[in-house]
Amino acid sequence: MKKFIPIAPLMLSADNEKHINKIETLQTDSIILNLEDGVGNKTLALKNTKNILNKFKYSEKKFVVRVNSLDDGGINEILELNSFCPNAIRVPKIRTVADVEKVAKLVSDKIDIHLSIETKEAWLNLANLKISTKVTVFYLGILDLIADLGLNQSLIFPENPTANYILTHFLITSRALGVEPISFVYQDYKNQKEFIKWLKLEKSIGYLSKGALSPTQVYDIFKYLKNSDQDKIRAKHIKNIFEKMSKKGIKGFSDEKYGFIDEPIYKGALAILKMDWQIEIIRLIQLIKLEFQTRNSYNLTFFHNSLSYSGLTRISSMRITIKLT
Repeated sequence: MKKFIPIAPLMLSADNEKHINKIETLQTDSIILNLEDGVGNKTLALKNTKNILNKFKYSEKKFVVRVNSLDDGGINEILELNSFCPNAIRVPKIRTVADVEKVAKLVSDKIDIHLSIETKEAWLNLANLKISTKVTVFYLGILDLIADLGLNQSLIFPENPTANYILTHFLITSRALGVEPISFVYQDYKNQKEFIKWLKLEKSIGYLSKGALSPTQVYDIFKYLKNSDQDKIRAKHIKNIFEKMSKKGIKGFSDEKYGFIDEPIYKGALAILKMDWQIEIIRLIQLIKLEFQTRNSYNLTFFHNSLSYSGLTRISSMRITIKLT
């Protein structure tokens, strides 16, 4: 199964029939089926999860299952879920490298491993937790982490230096490991103003993904956590001019528009342009769908085939057919 990077993974309680019945119409790239915190009937949740994975086996949506901790039923859940092939299994309450090694042995090679970083031990061991190529995503569980550190959760607001440090350290360490960092779920889903403040901060730090609790949060994540057009224009200019100068044997020079450019700056530009084109397509499709859904004035049907793509052509040059009915 192809690895994927969630953009706005939307958390659903797998024992909540109301939530489950909305899966088909939910506009997001990925859904987390939750068997852990906040789930009352965990037996029903596991049964529903298996049914959902069967039903949506060929769906474009990606499914992550958050199991319980290894010492609280998670081992049996993983073993039962392997044959249903979710895109990823997310394991909470990880503490040590040995915990991750155990998970890697349990989880099928066809399934990605996502880890919740929410204990002080996991925080201290963060740089050592990618013990397998199956480990592709870390989720920041900031509320549990703060509690486990014995700190007051009132510290969690955008201007707080401790919160900023946690977000920055988590992102840099994850990126250095080649793991995608997903920022924390903001619990007060009705407080959109504060949520957007967090998104702007996370964007400035470098985040591309954040957990969601509601369709409105999903919409805002797609809207705010993306490279701006100006970033892409700058990156494309740097790429083009560096490659042109390199052919002349010059790999460090002053550019009238963006100042000094050398190989590290060129690589930074490539990193922006290299962002998976499929993720950009998903962002665009979801934004349009959600925009029309909010207005309640149009129904949209998207027709798109599997596309192969190479190079760094801008997404804006690609054609997407939209049918308005």
